[in-house]
Amino acid sequence: MADVVRLKNHLETLGLDTILGIFEEETKKALETKISYTEYLARLMAEEIITKTDRSINYKIRIARFSQIKTIEEFDFRFQPQLDERLIKELCELVFLEKAKNVLFVGPPGVGKTHLAIGIGIKACEKRKKVLFADAGKMIEELMLSMIEKTLPQKIERLARYDLLVIDELGYMCVGKEGANLLFQLISRCYEKVSIVLTSNRSFSQWGDMFGDNVIASAILDRLLHHSFVVQINGKSYRIKDKLTEKDG
Repeated sequence: MADVVRLKNHLETLGLDTILGIFEEETKKALETKISYTEYLARLMAEEIITKTDRSINYKIRIARFSQIKTIEEFDFRFQPQLDERLIKELCELVFLEKAKNVLFVGPPGVGKTHLAIGIGIKACEKRKKVLFADAGKMIEELMLSMIEKTLPQKIERLARYDLLVIDELGYMCVGKEGANLLFQLISRCYEKVSIVLTSNRSFSQWGDMFGDNVIASAILDRLLHHSFVVQINGKSYRIKDKLTEKDG
């Protein structure tokens, strides 16, 4: 009995909570089935690893600050038949991330750009990558605030420590020259070092108007597109689909 108490104390000290909760039952099973000590320990450690892995992934997803949780598995590719499902599945293997390439989803509202961007972001979290999701407008606001507070270089350096930045909904609001310049500084810092997944409802030819400066727009596009995958989605709106489904129901 004293050995059991001592073992529990050791497990608690080491933070092996899963083993602490199952080792007595697993010990009984091991005695009944007469498995080796090595197999017994391997089973305990496997359960601990599974639990810690799940916790680690959930933590990564939580601190990524996704606007919602959307997985690739939930995406209805049948509703967007023109979308290259094979390419999306390849992107989910995250080879582009290892090479610091970018992914740009471009298309009208409601076609699934954000869903796909978040889905790829979650895949990255599952691989223990450091991910940050941000609405484009809010990110630019944060950069502006940092500029006012004279902490812009530090802010950009912090963002550049991520493995993946997911920038959502660029184009829903006019950015202006100042915002465009700040975004350019961030993208330049990330160029060939940090992957960016970006969604936009504006075609690239409209970015000059969006930023109010064709030169900055060209410079931003040059860095984003140099090593990138561009996914153009021209399908129907999921939101309209859902409304029609509700009406039919």
